[in-house]
Parts: sequence; structure tokens; C-alpha cells
Amino acid sequence: MLEKVLIANRGEIALRIMRACKEMGIRTVAVHSQVDRDLKHVKLADEAVCIGPNPSADSYLNIPAIIAAAEVTGAVGIHPGYGFLAENANFAEQVENSGFTFIGPKAETIRLMGDKVSAIRAMIKSGVPTVPGSGGPLTNDDQKNLKMAREIGYPVIIKAAAGGGGRGMRVVHSEASLISSISITKSEAGAAFGDDTVYMEKFLVNPRHVEVQVLADGKGNAIHLYDRDCSLQRRHQKVLEEAPAPGIDPQARADVLAACTRACNEINYRGAGTFEFLYEDGRFFFIEMNTRVQVEHPVSEQVTGVDIIKEQLRIASGLPMSFKQEEIRVLGHAFECRINAEDSKTFMPSPGKVTQFHPPGGFGVRWDSHLYNGYSIPPYYDSMVGKLITYGEDRQSALSKMRVALDELVIEGIKSNIDLHKWLVRDEGFKAGGINIHYLENKLIK
Repeated sequence: MLEKVLIANRGEIALRIMRACKEMGIRTVAVHSQVDRDLKHVKLADEAVCIGPNPSADSYLNIPAIIAAAEVTGAVGIHPGYGFLAENANFAEQVENSGFTFIGPKAETIRLMGDKVSAIRAMIKSGVPTVPGSGGPLTNDDQKNLKMAREIGYPVIIKAAAGGGGRGMRVVHSEASLISSISITKSEAGAAFGDDTVYMEKFLVNPRHVEVQVLADGKGNAIHLYDRDCSLQRRHQKVLEEAPAPGIDPQARADVLAACTRACNEINYRGAGTFEFLYEDGRFFFIEMNTRVQVEHPVSEQVTGVDIIKEQLRIASGLPMSFKQEEIRVLGHAFECRINAEDSKTFMPSPGKVTQFHPPGGFGVRWDSHLYNGYSIPPYYDSMVGKLITYGEDRQSALSKMRVALDELVIEGIKSNIDLHKWLVRDEGFKAGGINIHYLENKLIK
């Protein structure tokens, strides 16, 4: 087992990782920016090191500072959490080359799956269902691109190979605007990601967003923790998730779960990961793989009983996973609401001091957060301040618990999106299950 782990992140995920380490007898090192000296996990860690000023570029994205902190504290492993450097292949490579264990996939795997074009090619080879598309980068041959779009069928979507988080994509509804859309997307991709490679896919009109959680040891052993639905989104950002995904065709589910574990073994995947799909008319279509732990991982943990962070630590230590596939069962249902420090109506961030804080409780209620009374939320980072998770024996029970828990949750001194979630969990369309990725934005327009 790794003896000491440096947590290269902040907020609720850093606290989540630290708790798992402590339960496993692993000593912890918290790195932090100047403004984050009062974070909960910084106060609770065995050691803490300030790695720079408040801007992310000078602290949480400062690779030399993080590696130096590992050296001076004697850490042997580095856990990147999510966001920041979690899917940065250069960071993973430098960590390993410096003699530390990167708690995640190998750098070459991150590169393979981080490039959308190479990822799609790898998935096609492994038998994972993909969206009809170009199957590779678009060239500057306008006639070839026009012919390809006609064969795929409009609408199509032009995507940046290095894009993510809803950036670097443009929907094209007619031939008249295809060539200009490709040109604009290439220019935007080059400016935003330093790579102007783009590709083309069929644009699915009303899909759901369903993803598959996997764990693999990089030695030919991979398991899945079934699926979850993340279709409630605003501007391509997830708002509320649940597991398992409701109303999925059983055979389509079985086929895609098997394909995902097969793909893990074929690409020698190591650690926790998520295959993301669009689901429409009973069919799955691969869109990307996240080579890290996800924000929404708790819903998968609740319904399977598997601690994903602990399994990451076991895999990184060279130990076998705690479970075999035949031992994994889905029991009950779980929801997660992302609680952000932002206005529920305008969605503007609301940093500031938390003057009153009261988390909900009760059977089947989980609160993952770094908040406490008197904590000041800084303006420099993501606005998410907590995740409220509820679990029940079925979907209706878990949703009822979520309604009660949201009513109990008190965060004062700042604005939050609690009211948005209270409205969502009482919405008749969402209560029925199976809503598509456009549902929330369409509701917000009305």
C-alpha cells in the first residue's frame, strides 16, 4: 500500500480523497494556494504545503511546484482528483518520471483517450458503439467534407479533437453553412486548445447522456459499476445525476457494459474511468472517455457499495481490486445534486463568507463538501461547494429523500442553486425519468 499520498486538488474532492487515505492508513499531504490555507482538508491533512498564489495557473496547475512538494514531504503517490491536472498527460508523465506513482492511467492512455479522434478509433476497434461520423480528422478538401456530410445526414456537428466541457463544437443544419462552420471551429479550436484538428459526427436531436463507470488494473482485469444518467445539463455542464439510468433497454445495456470492460483491457487502462455515451432510440453512441474519477462518482458508489477512491488507491499500489465483476450488483437508486455558489436564476457565481451552514441528515443521505460555518468561498475557482447524494431502495424513494434533504440544507451568506434543485426534483417530467439533454435548458427558457 502507498505510504503517503499528495492530493493535488482542492475542495470537496480533496477532502474525499483524504478521508479514503486515512481510512486505509495512508498519510496525506495537502497542497494549496495562499487563499486556500483554511480549506477543511488542509486543516485535517498530516502535512500541508503552499504551492503558490491564488490563480490556478500559479498553484494547482503549477507542475514543478506540486512535484517539489511531493519531494520535500516524502510522498510516494500523487492523486490528481478531477479537473486541474487530472487529465493532463504531461503531468502524469512528469510524476512517473520523477519517481512518484500517478494515481490514474498511464500518460499514453490519457493521450489516446484525450484526443477525440484517436479515442473514437480505439473504441471502434474494441467494438464500442460510436456515433456515425468522419472516423478521423477533417481535411481541407471541401468537396470531400460536403460529400461526407450528405452521407451522414444533416444535422451534423463539428467537434474539436482536443475539446471538452461543451467547448469546441458547432451544429450544422444545412449544406450552405458546412464549410464556413468547419473553418470557424478549426480557428476556435486552435485558439482554445492549441490544436485545430476537428472531426464530424451525426448530431443526435434528442439524446440522453448515459455513462458507464469502470475500474481496471492495467493488467487485463477490468470491471464496470454499471451506468448513470447525467442528462440534466445546462450549457453542457451537468447539474443532477442518478444511478442507474432509468428506462434503458436491457440488451443494449448488457452489450455496452461488456464492450466498455473489453475496451479497458484492449487499451491497458489503469484506474477509474468513465465512458460517456449519447443514448437515443435504444442505442448507445460513444462520445468520449474521462480518464479520472468523476464528480458524480458517488451515485455509482451508493448503488454498488464500491468505494471508487479506495479502489484507485489499491490499483495504484499494485494490489488486486476488492471485487470481481460477478460480485457487483445494483441495489436501489441514488441521486446527486451539485450545489454551487451561484444565483439560481442568473447562474452568476457568488463567492463570499458562509455565515450559516447546516447540512441535511438521515438514513440514505450523504453530503460531500468542504463547507463549514465561517468559511469564505474564494472567487478564483469552480463554484461547486458540495454534492448532496441520496439513496433509496428504488427511484421514487431516493427522490423523496432528495426533496427532504434539499429542504433541510441551509447555506447562508452567499447565493446558491439550492432553489433550482428544489424545483427540479419536483418537476413532473424529471420525476417520470428518461429526460433528454435539452430538457433543462428548454425548461429554463419558458
